[in-house]
Amino acid sequence: MIREPTLLRGSRNLVFLELDESPEFTWLESRRLGSRLLPVSASQDRALEPQRAAELLGRIEENVHRVIVGKERVVRLAITGLLAGGHVLLQDLPGTGKTMLARALATSVGGTFRRIQCTPDLLPSDITGSSIFNQKELSFEFIPGPVFANIVLADEINRATPRSQSALLEAMGESQVTVEGTTRSLERPFFVIATQNPSEFHGTYPLPESQLDRFLLSAEMGAPTDAEAMEVLARREHGDPISELSSVVDLGDVLELQAACLRVVAAPAIRTYIVSILQAIRARPDVLLPASMRSGVYLQRAAQAWALFEGRDFVLPDDVKLLAAPVMAHRLSMRGRAKAEEMIHELVASLPLPPLRQH
Repeated sequence: MIREPTLLRGSRNLVFLELDESPEFTWLESRRLGSRLLPVSASQDRALEPQRAAELLGRIEENVHRVIVGKERVVRLAITGLLAGGHVLLQDLPGTGKTMLARALATSVGGTFRRIQCTPDLLPSDITGSSIFNQKELSFEFIPGPVFANIVLADEINRATPRSQSALLEAMGESQVTVEGTTRSLERPFFVIATQNPSEFHGTYPLPESQLDRFLLSAEMGAPTDAEAMEVLARREHGDPISELSSVVDLGDVLELQAACLRVVAAPAIRTYIVSILQAIRARPDVLLPASMRSGVYLQRAAQAWALFEGRDFVLPDDVKLLAAPVMAHRLSMRGRAKAEEMIHELVASLPLPPLRQH
């Protein structure tokens, strides 16, 4: 039986103190920590190490910041969404860099990139693709839509009608689309970045709860500081820096990073902490629509991805605390004028952090 992972004092890696003699573990290579010999999984021996993952993620961050000035937290959140295998919703005023962030991230990872400019007359087939009659072959031929790409930007998604918004549901949830009765798998990795204008703007259709729940996290770009605004103007004095951006990793690296994210350990104490957050939100009288179980799963997955940025193969309570608002706030419906993000910050500040055993 594999026991609960334990953090050794002064170490950045979790270790298993007891393991059975399962064939998936081998003693051919061992690591000595103090007086303990720790078995290493034969499959993990060839896997991406947390320190290597942190190095690759640092490259992506640095490359994106060649175009995006400041906004370190938002950039890392966007990469977290890709790493965790989810999708990201960027909400803010027009002209704050939402589209530029999506383009820079797509270029940095070397994947195919498609943009969907959402408008009220956008049809579902404009997203998924459709069949046209090939007069030469005398048969129907499927023409893939822009959703068949590694990174898809759904720009101003709340300007599309609910019918067109729903065309993304299956793609985001199952990484596949069904067109005319035929199911087609999407590219791997598949990552949607959707931008959204404030609902008070003219010609917007609020996203339904089922659509909002598909996004792993949401973030706001925010206005730049004076120093950041000066730097933006300086970088664009003689052209657009996005045109000179190139990839720093490839799609194989991204898939390895996603696999490494799944190997990050979330101890039982971390899971208990996440459940306590969900229960505390449900108990709030000012919450009309509480967080779903999917939000708890997404919070754990986002915390696993966040740990890799620090070169760790285990989740800390601070990872969960930091990501609670980005993962959950956009899913909640509040009564009156209460704001979900402020409520979550207040809630996680009042909940005790779970203890981690030290050895």
